[in-house]
Amino acid sequence: METDPVASRLSAVYSELPPGERAIVRVLLDDYPFAALGSLRALAERAGVSPPTASRLFDRLGYGGFADFQSAVRDGARDRSRLLEYVTRSPGTRPRPSAPAGGPLGTGPAESRSPTAPSRPPGSAGPGAGSTEGGSATSGASGAGPSELQRAAEDLRSGLDGTLEAVSEPLLTAAAALLAGATTVWALGGPLSELAAEYLIRQLASLRPGAHRVPESVQARARTVLDLGPSDLVVAYDFRRYSPGTARFVHTARDRGARLLLVTDAWESPLAAQAEVLVRLPREAAGPIAPLAHEIAVTELLLVAAATRLAPATRLADLDALTQSLQ
Repeated sequence: METDPVASRLSAVYSELPPGERAIVRVLLDDYPFAALGSLRALAERAGVSPPTASRLFDRLGYGGFADFQSAVRDGARDRSRLLEYVTRSPGTRPRPSAPAGGPLGTGPAESRSPTAPSRPPGSAGPGAGSTEGGSATSGASGAGPSELQRAAEDLRSGLDGTLEAVSEPLLTAAAALLAGATTVWALGGPLSELAAEYLIRQLASLRPGAHRVPESVQARARTVLDLGPSDLVVAYDFRRYSPGTARFVHTARDRGARLLLVTDAWESPLAAQAEVLVRLPREAAGPIAPLAHEIAVTELLLVAAATRLAPATRLADLDALTQSLQ
């Protein structure tokens, strides 16, 4: 986190701030960057201050409001590796997800804090801390011991709950209308999220015809885009670090009139502005693992929603019969 210019700036000005604005900075750094990605009201509630107090902090820092601050946070986080973020934090400084409250980004209440706790900004070294960020602190050098694994399981469970709560029924209804009504559906993803795209197409192809994975080669992609039009749908899974190949295909397909259903993360893919339906996951998975479990969970919901519109019983029965005859 120290390499992030926004987080570094928050730490640098912490000691100069009035108490209410310090409370905002503590929440931001305790759960960075996630705490910055919700609403201003949710952030103020977590810190126990009023929204105007929170606004004054961002004015003092020279941002053109909270939205401008959020843009700076997203820009700083987009190109960083999850794995690098995880391994360069000591176990005691990894934020624990809190239950989502209100907004689509799943911000929740801050953890209770002792009134006698020291006033240094979270994440700074205290007595007994290790000399390097990735090193072992004197209070616990066990690395990924049982307590760390238990915390990872709790974080994953909490993150999944937040993800499923963030995908509202109206959002699923809109996505299902696209998945069921498009002439063809083409899905693609990045190095890991392509697994979710593959899962979507494998299942969707059992429910309806015309469901395909976007091919890998440039020539095959060009032939695919050649036939796309306004009745066709592209489903893109795009997570940081965002895939240039995914972006090129989506831009070209959109130029031909194809519609876009985008599944992305809290920072939002650069493709978000082009999406007709945007599914934004509120949290990353626990530990260094990309949120594939979250992506698959959301994909399951999309498939269930689409199935209710497609009435695929006859097609599934035919598929079972054909499968048996080909064995």
